[in-house]
Amino acid sequence: MTVMDAVAEAPDRAWWLQIAGEAADDLATDAVIRDQAGKTPYDEVARLREAGLLALLIPAEHGGGGADWSTACAVVRKIASADGAIGQVLGCHYLLSFSARFFGGAEPAARLERESAAGQWCWGGGLTTGEPRLTLTTGRDGLVVNGRQGYATGVLVADRLAVRATHADTGEPVAVLVDTADPGVVCGSDDGDTFGQRLAAGGSVEFDAVPVGDDAVLGPLSWDEDTPSPFSGLAAPTGRLVSAQICLGIAQGVLAEAREYTRAVHAPWPHTSPRDPYALTTYGELTVATFSAAALADQALEALDGGLARGEDLTDDECAEITVLAAAAEAAASRAAHDATARALDVVGARSASSAYGFDRFWRNARTHTLYDPVAHRLHEVGDYFLNGEHPPFILPF
Repeated sequence: MTVMDAVAEAPDRAWWLQIAGEAADDLATDAVIRDQAGKTPYDEVARLREAGLLALLIPAEHGGGGADWSTACAVVRKIASADGAIGQVLGCHYLLSFSARFFGGAEPAARLERESAAGQWCWGGGLTTGEPRLTLTTGRDGLVVNGRQGYATGVLVADRLAVRATHADTGEPVAVLVDTADPGVVCGSDDGDTFGQRLAAGGSVEFDAVPVGDDAVLGPLSWDEDTPSPFSGLAAPTGRLVSAQICLGIAQGVLAEAREYTRAVHAPWPHTSPRDPYALTTYGELTVATFSAAALADQALEALDGGLARGEDLTDDECAEITVLAAAAEAAASRAAHDATARALDVVGARSASSAYGFDRFWRNARTHTLYDPVAHRLHEVGDYFLNGEHPPFILPF
């Protein structure tokens, strides 16, 4: 029986979490070695594809797993607990593969979902406002994309790239989908040479007259009173919650590994008790912070699922409330990840500096991920909404 046959019989959250748990356990067995090698994660993405996780969000009637966003985020968190970089690749894939539904509508989204499920596509790229360097022009044979995108997640392993380009005729930013097999797409890894998230398959991309079919223009990305609906605006909090899951997964992953080490070694320092008060208090503080951030993320996910269910009936005020909840969840998760990945090393002790254990990868992964969109911006949005009722701006994190 194939993976998709099994999904057809039991497309529930528990089943997907079991599959994600097995994939995470598999990734955890050689996580330290893979992080140190820093190779492009072709094998890791193949593991996700084989487990059926790439098609998880696609409706069952289109050949996918039929899961909702709460389940997808739980899967991202589980994978990130074993490998933060692969969690980022998967989370970015989910967000970008859903972009046609956010910006293009149900009919084009359904067509792309069927194609993606049939080909088991991995999506990469990025739609952030910080990357408007691409231009969409009309060539002799139709639309083409030219330019350079400085950094995008997953580009080295993606089958399709969803990117932001400015339409030369209208000046409007639009989301477009391109095939990475086109010879005009040249991916580089130099810009992805980071100290953390080494396996996120990121890098720069050059586009040289890359053809874009009319049906591969996913939709407009401009945001004012005349353009995308509140439903389209949910793309921003969805991305925030994917980011929060990556942070939470990293925090939970380092705490789990530190706990196992402490239990085995008993005490982090010479001449201390296995029940050293400092170690117990630190574990308690980090556990509370991580549990609290996870509870806030779950609350925001419940609100997001409700907003997605309302579809085009969603109001601006409802979209703003969901966006603020997601911003608060991302801020809390980011702080929990920073705290857990740094202070867990203290309770492990001096041996945490040994590269053989790989504890440092958690800190490096968390720090690298959160550098792309500082938590201060989310706190500003939450504060402005709380004090002044100001709706957050439409900003995509990937």
